[in-house]
Amino acid sequence: MVIRLTEAAVNKLRNMKMKDGHIPRMDANISGGCGMAVSFKFFIDEKRRNDHVFQYNGIQIAMDRLTLRYLNKDAQVDYNEKSGFIVGEGFSSGACAIESNNVSQEGSLDGEHTIH
Repeated sequence: MVIRLTEAAVNKLRNMKMKDGHIPRMDANISGGCGMAVSFKFFIDEKRRNDHVFQYNGIQIAMDRLTLRYLNKDAQVDYNEKSGFIVGEGFSSGACAIESNNVSQEGSLDGEHTIH
């Protein structure tokens, strides 16, 4: 699995003030019955016992097994002022975001980094 962070997402995460023990996390939200829909939210929370933690240059992102199961092999996290953090499959081609979850309201789109 590869998770890409745009430069805007990296800059925002580096500049955010977080409580001790809190790190960014990505969670899958599953809804619907027969027509199951999966969306993702990105927020700051405590690391949980069974989380998988991906790291890039001092930035950690936690996610549980359910999220890993539904996340594509190549996902991207972006940040912009209007939408906050956005989890998607890539934004350079103009693809739509899966879901956004505002954590704060600053940033700009520029470049990308990869977390393995």
